Amino acid sequence: MSTPYPFTAVVGQDDLRLALLLNAVSPQVGGVLVRGEKGTAKSTAVRALAALMPETEVVPGCRFSCDPAAPDPSCPDGPHESRSGARRPTALVELPVGASEDRLVGALDIERALAEGVKAFEPGLLAGAHRGILYVDEVNLLNDHLVDLLLDAAAMGASYVEREGVSVRHAARFLLVGTMNPEEGELRPQLLDRFGLTVEVKASREPEQRVEVVRRRLAYDDAPEEFAARWAGEETAVRQRIVAARELLPSVRLGEGALLQIAATCGAFEVDGMRADIVMARTATALAAWAGRTDVLAEDVRQAALLALPHRRRRNPFDAPGLDEDKLDETLERFGGQNEDGNDDGDGDGPGPGGGPGGQPEPDDGPPGDGDAAARPEADEAGKPQAGPGGGAGERAPARASEPFRTKVLSVPGIGEGAAGRRSRARTDRGRTTGARRPRGALTKLHLAATVRAAAPHQRVRGRSGPGLVVRRDDLRQAVREGHESNLVLFVVDASGSMAARQRMSAVKGAVLSLLLDAYQRRDKVGLVTFRGAAAEVALPPTSSVDAAAARLESLPTGGRTPLAAGLLKAHDVLRVERLRDPARRPLVVVVTDGRATGGPQPVALAGRAARLLAAEGTASVVVDCEAGPVRLGLAGQLAGELDGTAVTLDELRADSIAGLVRDVQGAGTRRAA
Repeated sequence: MSTPYPFTAVVGQDDLRLALLLNAVSPQVGGVLVRGEKGTAKSTAVRALAALMPETEVVPGCRFSCDPAAPDPSCPDGPHESRSGARRPTALVELPVGASEDRLVGALDIERALAEGVKAFEPGLLAGAHRGILYVDEVNLLNDHLVDLLLDAAAMGASYVEREGVSVRHAARFLLVGTMNPEEGELRPQLLDRFGLTVEVKASREPEQRVEVVRRRLAYDDAPEEFAARWAGEETAVRQRIVAARELLPSVRLGEGALLQIAATCGAFEVDGMRADIVMARTATALAAWAGRTDVLAEDVRQAALLALPHRRRRNPFDAPGLDEDKLDETLERFGGQNEDGNDDGDGDGPGPGGGPGGQPEPDDGPPGDGDAAARPEADEAGKPQAGPGGGAGERAPARASEPFRTKVLSVPGIGEGAAGRRSRARTDRGRTTGARRPRGALTKLHLAATVRAAAPHQRVRGRSGPGLVVRRDDLRQAVREGHESNLVLFVVDASGSMAARQRMSAVKGAVLSLLLDAYQRRDKVGLVTFRGAAAEVALPPTSSVDAAAARLESLPTGGRTPLAAGLLKAHDVLRVERLRDPARRPLVVVVTDGRATGGPQPVALAGRAARLLAAEGTASVVVDCEAGPVRLGLAGQLAGELDGTAVTLDELRADSIAGLVRDVQGAGTRRAA
């Protein structure tokens, strides 16, 4: 086993280390979600924490790590007789992004269950993580149903496996730690809420600290054992402090004043439900125990709020997690006053997760992409373009998007086999049963009726004499299920001069933002291609982060000619590469344009050929017609015909307008198939 990097040797990242240690002191805090850019020691810190955890006493031979002092009465390996336990290091179990449901929760041998009536259960990762740490790297990339199973087990402290009426339950209490890079997509708000704490991490910009990071990492890579030995004293001290804090935790008193501050803070920040209050209370108690105190102070409540509330403040996927620390301090002061012992609580003097010394917030730089007013000239009242930095006279400053709205469902025709999602029909592991087939590999979803039908004709030949059914491997049938998949929604947005009227571009951006919100809710990947002037560009390669797409859309300038053909050909190139990377994920191209094509020789003919190229490959497409004014040329409709897709106006895109858009899109696919 390789020598882990010492936890105490991690440079900086104070909030990350504190959140992990608080969960080590009190696993009831509910785990921690670590958000941050790549290369910020997220995984290193989590793996190093396991070495600090006190050893665990388990029942010898139990695959579920039962505590000999209080064994699980429903343990599949039980019942356990009272006897001395064996000590082992705290388990660190890592859940791969591509794990199956059976790998996570365990698998039942259905063949033995049918033929012998035996519950033959193979434990999964949840069983291995019981009384230890379960680490999920890139938790935002896990399939939704796996995340649901994971968080349900974390909340209930048990895992249930049910297959065709056969069920097994075992204890599954663990410290849940997830890491993610927000650039690759967000977790759903209701899943974010299930993590007790969250921290944002980023690499230091201070040269001295960066030098120290490199120096320590090189020393560790050259001689891991020697490097770990140099930090052994600090590691032992922290390990002992964790043990002491755990012993002190039951004696910590959460007074009425602290409870009032917690409730007032959660109310002031309008968090949903009561989970935030409970997590804050447990975190503040753990903070007091970690500090060696038996009373919870206002500084504990403040720090608990900074760790437990930011991710619960999001109202839509485009909101950045965060907390107004001035408002927090005002709330604590208003409802704080003095402790029961008459001493002023104070605000604490430790650094806050997002601020400088004393937890003071950094200066507010305004919304992302807003920039300095001098660096972002706007069009004047008459709508005349103003040249921005590096832009020509024909370029206009970005227009702000109008308010998003609920859109109609755009889906890809046919039945796919892509990743689980909520957009188009697909054969999936979850959903309604539509048929049966022979299993390919391990049986996961038994089709009981089909299995019985396959086995029934052979019972006399197989010498059946008792009530049980004689089942062979060849009789087993896998259930074929139909659900929904996620897709790649590739936006091809016209940013030329014909779209540059500010009110019009604002409506266009609002429509695209609405479609992005819909893509987020349906678990899609999104990409953004823009075209204007002389060429097209990939403004955002396909990603799971709709936040990144929204940010690129917000800063999109307009002006110049309309190279429609270049935009469609760029979309074709993007899809060609994505088919190689993820062949099962079907694309949906959404072209946002008024249909005009200018610039270069024969721009209209070139655009038609590019559209037919996409149609020939069976790419599902929708053209959002942005043409405005009393005279309408219908060019967007003609483009939709070349794409063998559907045209829809901005007004028709709204969910509460004209019905039947899904049928139109699917009808276009039917015509293409014919």
